[in-house]
Amino acid sequence: MILRNSRTGAALAVRVERASTVLGRMRGLLGRSGLPQGEALLIEPCASIHTLFMRFHIDAVFLSRELRVVRAISGLRPWRATRFHRGAAMAVELPEGTLARTGTREGDVLELEV
Repeated sequence: MILRNSRTGAALAVRVERASTVLGRMRGLLGRSGLPQGEALLIEPCASIHTLFMRFHIDAVFLSRELRVVRAISGLRPWRATRFHRGAAMAVELPEGTLARTGTREGDVLELEV
């Protein structure tokens, strides 16, 4: 799947992995040494994430059911947790710098292309 910002046309990720099972959501990015550019993890349902036990920074967006960005976080460091984001149905974890590179901000609508 490709994740694209409909306002800018920029691709946030060209390879999106989906974590929608309890085990998949719990595992997330744990055990990985990094997240390569162009890759992302879509976690659903999800309104809050943590970076406990992770060894790298990430960008994250929280999306409504309509894929509207309700919260965008750049450079989330390891051993942190976000608050619960009202209206978020899912979260996308991205390589650090992705939000700046693509100009993605709160209020943007994203598209998932299969």
